[in-house]
Amino acid sequence: MSIKTTTLDSGLRIITDSVPEMETVALGVWADVGTRHEDLKHNGVAHMVEHMMFNGTPTRTSLQIAEAIEDVGGQINAYTSREITAYYIHLLKNDMPLAMDILSDILQRPTFPDAELEKERGVILQEIGMTNDTPDDVVFDHYQETAYPDQALGAPILGREDIIQNMKKETLYDYVHRFYTPKKLVISAAGNIDHDAFVHTAQTMFSDLPKDSDQSYTPARYKGGEVRVEKDLEQSHVVLGFRGINREDPDYYSAVMLGTILGGGISSRLFQEVREKRGLVYSIYSSHSSYHDDGQFEIYAGTGPESLNELVPVTCTELVKVMQNPVTEAELNRAKAQIKAGILMSRESMLSRANRQAKYFINFNRAPDVAKLIAQVDAVTVYSVQKIAQKIFTGKPTLAALGPVEGLEDYEKITQRLAA
Repeated sequence: MSIKTTTLDSGLRIITDSVPEMETVALGVWADVGTRHEDLKHNGVAHMVEHMMFNGTPTRTSLQIAEAIEDVGGQINAYTSREITAYYIHLLKNDMPLAMDILSDILQRPTFPDAELEKERGVILQEIGMTNDTPDDVVFDHYQETAYPDQALGAPILGREDIIQNMKKETLYDYVHRFYTPKKLVISAAGNIDHDAFVHTAQTMFSDLPKDSDQSYTPARYKGGEVRVEKDLEQSHVVLGFRGINREDPDYYSAVMLGTILGGGISSRLFQEVREKRGLVYSIYSSHSSYHDDGQFEIYAGTGPESLNELVPVTCTELVKVMQNPVTEAELNRAKAQIKAGILMSRESMLSRANRQAKYFINFNRAPDVAKLIAQVDAVTVYSVQKIAQKIFTGKPTLAALGPVEGLEDYEKITQRLAA
């Protein structure tokens, strides 16, 4: 297998996937920290830190950081999720030392200049405003907060405007010193890379990380319930979800397959029944996603207010069907093909390889074995899909609706439909 791992004495983990025929390498630092690790009073600090890391070190300005990578034709970017923050670069193989120099500099020696902090505060507030104008994003924030109330896992990744407006530089430093420590970081690379040489470079360049500290976080506490936000929109946006399973659960791929069969493509049950047969929606899809200690099964649909009263009952009927009777072998095989193709096609991108293996190393502390992942997908049966459907859909649902939502039936009626 081309994937190799090394753990340094400091606890810093390194993973590489060598593809010698490539002319490029994708590399970066993935931190085992995200929105769920925040204090609620500092909601948005994870995302703000991600933005500010690019805004200066003692030897580089934000412009010099960008120019250094773009001068050699590379690309640099980052993202924040609920559990992971990543900083990554994709560039030509001979420029790998430059990328490592930039990454080690911004992550170990950020200066968070006052002027840059004020500028980035404005950028993030604009980002929040843009999201607020995108109702199919907003409804998921409402859903998340209702599923996990009064905890960071339910808070918006971008943060709340009033908190962002008052975020202090000291809060950013405290967050970095607490969480950006060797044991919480994975350095990942894929492409034309030599593992041993890369490890030596990482060991040399990442020697000034903060010392390990208390990094505990609140376990997920799924509650469920409903939220309805009446707003003057053309469409009603609805998310119906349930507590799922964590990523180490042996039924993980059965849950993923359930999401694919119900709403993972044009041939899926919900798409065919709700859109193609009845014409109730333009968009409807479902998926299962997992955290370290919990998971979610979510169904999203956008519809006109005149179709809202029919949408949820039809959707619930499809959920009941999959609980009462096993899916067909044809549906199962189609879903397996979709999931396996997704795994294998992602390996055509070096950046996707680096990202997937980093997250896998963080979650399971070992390198991903593609053959074993494919075998786990193949091991799913129609009965394991039915079993996980029964487990998930008999739990307490979470309902979030945004737009003209008067026509949406009562939450209690929806729960009764699922119990039928």
